[in-house]
Amino acid sequence: MSWVYLLAAGLLEICFAMGLKYTEGFTRLWPSVGTMLAAGASLWLMTQAMKGIPVGTAYAVWTGIGATGVAVAGMLLFAESASPARLACIGLIVAGVVGLKLAS
Repeated sequence: MSWVYLLAAGLLEICFAMGLKYTEGFTRLWPSVGTMLAAGASLWLMTQAMKGIPVGTAYAVWTGIGATGVAVAGMLLFAESASPARLACIGLIVAGVVGLKLAS
């Protein structure tokens, strides 16, 4: 169950990070509320995941899911670069996350 919590925490981290863009410096009420709720839920799920996953692995996977998800969302939503080098680096992050899962 710890890995399910960790996956959910990572997905909410993507929501949190993307939400920051829409808060406009926390000047917009509802995007700000949603962003804060996503951040709080992500952190709570992360604490639950850490009951069964080593802290180093959990944190690396959590940030890997978030970094990869935000990079891909930026490409899809904000027309950010999808250069081969950038995609290769995202692939390395994914490989690292999978490697940590397999190693633990």
